[in-house]
Amino acid sequence: MILSGFGDEISSDLNEQLSVMKQNGISHLEIRGVWNKNVLSLSDNEAEKVKNSLNAESFKISAIGSPIGKIGINDDFNEHINLFKRAIYLAKFFKTKYIRVFSYYIPKDASPADFKAEVMRRMKEKIALAKQENIVLLLENESGIYGNTPERCKEILETIASANLMLTFDPANFITEDVRPFKRAYPLLESYIEYMHIKDARRTAKGVEVTASGEGESEVKKILSALNKKGYKGFLSLEPHLQSAGKMSGFTGKERFSYACSALKKILYELGISYE
Repeated sequence: MILSGFGDEISSDLNEQLSVMKQNGISHLEIRGVWNKNVLSLSDNEAEKVKNSLNAESFKISAIGSPIGKIGINDDFNEHINLFKRAIYLAKFFKTKYIRVFSYYIPKDASPADFKAEVMRRMKEKIALAKQENIVLLLENESGIYGNTPERCKEILETIASANLMLTFDPANFITEDVRPFKRAYPLLESYIEYMHIKDARRTAKGVEVTASGEGESEVKKILSALNKKGYKGFLSLEPHLQSAGKMSGFTGKERFSYACSALKKILYELGISYE
């Protein structure tokens, strides 16, 4: 398996992101933000600077950690599809085939079923563009969006039925939805898992608390064990959220990011899983 991570969990400064990740033996970056800017907001010159820094430190991009699909289902789609085209451009520029996507926020107290057709229409339009460029979209399960349950994630993946749409499995996000990640979500979604986000969480009297791997209820060890048995060789991307978790990003800090990385490596060691 291949370790990666969200560098903006460490710092807004790219050099510090790469330094801390390198200290932890990580040589891939899931790029979401640098210099307090979302990756899709980077100018061409800024993207070139990022690429030069990556090359200097022998880093590769595992995925574009885009916010595509993190808008309301009733929000303007034409503007959003232009942003998606920018994501495709950056994926090609950074030489990664993966772009993370979401499945749109549903109005509160509304029935998700009422928006199924529009979700699928938008997904199909993006898939058509991704297929032309040989890009794989990674659908992430996320709280508050159409695909917040394993059943609706599977529904999207089955309806679209394309090798250009696979799944980023985030076990901690299922805890937010009161879903057992291994017992309920994994059996439904295992055949679509192309990429893993690594964070853990547990429910408390005050709500959901995000933790390092193995310290919560996300069944990370069981999931990684099952993936290993089926021969998974994909990315494990650290997104610890140990200090804060926002709608578009989270933050951990360099010390706690290293702690989160050590917690993951401990699980991999106990399972006898090799990684790079």
